[in-house]
Amino acid sequence: MLRTLYIRDYAIIDELEVEFEGGLNILTGETGAGKSIMIGALKLILGERAPTGIIRSGARKAIIEGVFDAGASPDLAMLLEENEIPSQPVLILRREIAKTHSRGYINDSPATLPVMRRVAAQLIDLHGQHEHQSLLREETHLNLIDSFGGLAGMCSVYSQAYVQVRDLIKEHEALKTRQSSLEASRERLTYEIEEIDSVAPQEGEEDTLRQEMNRLEHAEQLHSVTARLHSMLYAREDSTADQLAIAQNELRDLARIDPALEAASQEIEQAQISVTEIAATLQDYSARIEFSPSRLEEIRDRLGELDTLKRKYGGSVGAVLDHRVQIAKEYEIAVNYDATLEKVELDLADVKKTLSDTANELSLRRREVAKEIESSITAEFARLGMAAGKLRVRIQKHTDPAGWVSLQTAANGAKNYRAYPHGMDDVAFLITTNTGEDFRPLTRVASGGEISRIMLAIKRILAKNDRLPILVFDEIDVGISGSIARKVGRSMAELARNHQVIAITHLPQIAALAHAHYVVEKRVSEGRTITQIRRLGSEESLEQVAMLITGSEVTDAMRQSARELMKN
Repeated sequence: MLRTLYIRDYAIIDELEVEFEGGLNILTGETGAGKSIMIGALKLILGERAPTGIIRSGARKAIIEGVFDAGASPDLAMLLEENEIPSQPVLILRREIAKTHSRGYINDSPATLPVMRRVAAQLIDLHGQHEHQSLLREETHLNLIDSFGGLAGMCSVYSQAYVQVRDLIKEHEALKTRQSSLEASRERLTYEIEEIDSVAPQEGEEDTLRQEMNRLEHAEQLHSVTARLHSMLYAREDSTADQLAIAQNELRDLARIDPALEAASQEIEQAQISVTEIAATLQDYSARIEFSPSRLEEIRDRLGELDTLKRKYGGSVGAVLDHRVQIAKEYEIAVNYDATLEKVELDLADVKKTLSDTANELSLRRREVAKEIESSITAEFARLGMAAGKLRVRIQKHTDPAGWVSLQTAANGAKNYRAYPHGMDDVAFLITTNTGEDFRPLTRVASGGEISRIMLAIKRILAKNDRLPILVFDEIDVGISGSIARKVGRSMAELARNHQVIAITHLPQIAALAHAHYVVEKRVSEGRTITQIRRLGSEESLEQVAMLITGSEVTDAMRQSARELMKN
């Protein structure tokens, strides 16, 4: 849900902030008041490129910010994580547009326009210009069928099989490509394995050996210095321990006279204990130090062997061990090439059968669902005043000799079809709005108002399965009036049960159904034109609907007509 939209220094908007509600939000106002300017600003936080000349005269930059309830969409959460954007319950999209550049932000983190478009595509569907109409993108049509038909489980099975086939084909091609090189490298692999195994390096061994070598190389120094320190601290006459003992005895006597010295006496006693323990440790260490030329030579030889392997196979013992694992795999393949290739081919045949069976089952089910959608949406067209309007769902599959999907037919035997990550079907929604006309893709419908009604019909039928929570309709009322306008309004109100709907309208039949009614007004302040928006109370909304009915001065009769519209 779009909670708030904030706009500053954009076109004729000085500064405004509007708080939207759930359900049906209606914007009305005189032509030129700035309703479409608000929609244009909204498009900018959806990732659209900023047109030139949109910064308010005299301002340094324009700012548009939308605050959304992010909800619990896993796709949105994953998208934010992929782009290192902090995820939080509230999602904030912001554009700052200066004369020479613009910046985008998501949750106060810098974001590119493509990322903003991808995030916005998870939240909002704006009807008015083709680039923001998800239903005009054919890649969404198949998703709508799968969602409407509850085919997610079957799609998941297919996707898993598709990934397995793809990976096995890559593995098979790699094996075929490397066949001759594997056979030629068998002798080299054998030599490298034997060379590494003869040394048998261990992870962490090198550090341990270098530490031991360092001790052996400095054994005489370690022995003499620790022995001297032991003598200094404890063994000789007048040692540190002896001096501390004298000091401790004297302090103990003084503490009997003045208890304030008791703490110092105890600290001296603790120091004496610590010095004695350190001296014992040094004595033990000194006694254990021994110089072994043979062990030192042995370590140097071992480190030399490790250095040789490191130079040849990667620069570190870890890299040598990784290389050993890799060449073992290559050796296994080289020695058992035929068996490995046969296993991959058998696995590939099994997974291709699963892929083919699932693709066929999925395609048949999609065709059944498509029939349901066709009849439901065609009926909805009639409700919205397009009696000749019909929807057809075109589902095609493409033959391909190298296709991964193989289907058996009684007439022609086996045929291969192209496989896609989503199945073997290409899906497109086609419509006709006039008797005798051919069915055409949605993208070729010319009328803005007609597009909006088509989208409204499709959206209402698919509403429960549509994941986009926010719908914005611009020019929804173009070319309609009377009872058709009332039907369009009712469809929008029904759609608002499952979505937040924001719509601009000039029709009283639609405005009367608003859950939240806003008026956009233009006025002159200090010699400059500014746009403002405010939410109407119930009486103000009644007055605005009445004004839409009459188009001029509001009479009591018009107020009564507006009251009837709002009541019904």
